[in-house]
Amino acid sequence: MAAGISKATEELIALALEEDLGEQGDITSNAFIGADSIASGSINSREDCVVAGSEICAHVFTRVDPAIVVELVLAPGENARVGDTVMTLAGPARSILTAERTALNFLQRLSGIATMTRNFVDGVAGTGVKILDTRKTTPGWRQLEKAAVLNGGGHNHRMGLYDMVMVKDNHLIAAGSLEDTQRTIDAIKASHPDVRIEIEADHLEQVKQFLQLRGVDVILLDNMNLDQMRQAAGMDRGNILLEASGNISLATLPDTAATGIDLISVGALTHSFRSVDFGLDFHVS
Repeated sequence: MAAGISKATEELIALALEEDLGEQGDITSNAFIGADSIASGSINSREDCVVAGSEICAHVFTRVDPAIVVELVLAPGENARVGDTVMTLAGPARSILTAERTALNFLQRLSGIATMTRNFVDGVAGTGVKILDTRKTTPGWRQLEKAAVLNGGGHNHRMGLYDMVMVKDNHLIAAGSLEDTQRTIDAIKASHPDVRIEIEADHLEQVKQFLQLRGVDVILLDNMNLDQMRQAAGMDRGNILLEASGNISLATLPDTAATGIDLISVGALTHSFRSVDFGLDFHVS
């Protein structure tokens, strides 16, 4: 396993290459490119973006063929303009072409997430509001997609069900009364003292109720309008943070951030991004 590449990412790359190569391999490159042919090239951005996944892209090439020499020009989190080079390549021509599509798939998708995240982060600049992702990620890609959110200047919400308590409406229905909810929170704090607890509110009366609970770190304002958010932000809430969520777009972002809430979670960062266009400029020696 390469340095800096997790076991999960190695397995994802292996799966991606397997579905592309099948049992026959790259029959086109093997037919048209001589076995001894050496090539060089560069991967360039065809639009302005925030780069993410460049180290994963590079690793795909060297996994296909360790003889490929890759030099990263732009690291994850750096800005790229149209025509900027992200990395350079040199080595066996067949191998470079075999790895090209899979490598670019990782780069374009992750850079799309980072770029979209940066747009949201820029949209709340100066307000103190943090942009968060969600668990609405591509199955198997969560680790990479949440890293891309960080590259774009955003923040990760919980990674999974295991690292944060998120009490949603269905949990509350099962829990019963507010007193029962408090007993459950107390038990969680006793067994997992370092775990953050967030609870979802659908209306302002719930916000008032949840502010009475001990041990709550964040209250999620689910699909509330701007006036409701402002009212919630104006309540005496001590150290409890307020998170806004629910179909928040770049158009509605400034008004949402101005309500006085602390966090905005955006599922679209990882489920509705647009991939960035990159291309391989290829030269055979």
